[in-house]
Amino acid sequence: MNNPDSRNYNDIIHLPHHVSKKHPQMSLLNRAAQFSPFASLAGYDAAIREASHLTEPFAELDEDKKERLNAQLHLIQKNITQNPKIEFSYFQPDSKKDGGTYTTVSGRVKKIDEYHRRIIFMDGSSLLIEQIRSINGELFGNMEE
Repeated sequence: MNNPDSRNYNDIIHLPHHVSKKHPQMSLLNRAAQFSPFASLAGYDAAIREASHLTEPFAELDEDKKERLNAQLHLIQKNITQNPKIEFSYFQPDSKKDGGTYTTVSGRVKKIDEYHRRIIFMDGSSLLIEQIRSINGELFGNMEE
């Protein structure tokens, strides 16, 4: 043991590498996977990302704002054959927790489905009327804010 050569492995360093006859050699990809970080809590990273995702509460509209939106929807319905291009700001509920985000979408309105209370766009997408917060477009040029 006190031999300086044994500390440097000089006695075995030039011997051929052992290859098992029973077990196939592990691929480099699998060997590398042994040393990757261990995720002890499955889904923990996703839960942290979701918790950091900010949401806002749904804000109820006052009666004046509801009346204004209703008048704008009637004007859209009256001009529906023109397929007016309209911009809607609306509340998008979060599917995983309370609250949601306020966002804006614009498109050409194909139809107002009064039974299902939805705005149907030419591209087939739709928007719930109850989620609408504001409506803008050239159609409303004369309407006061």
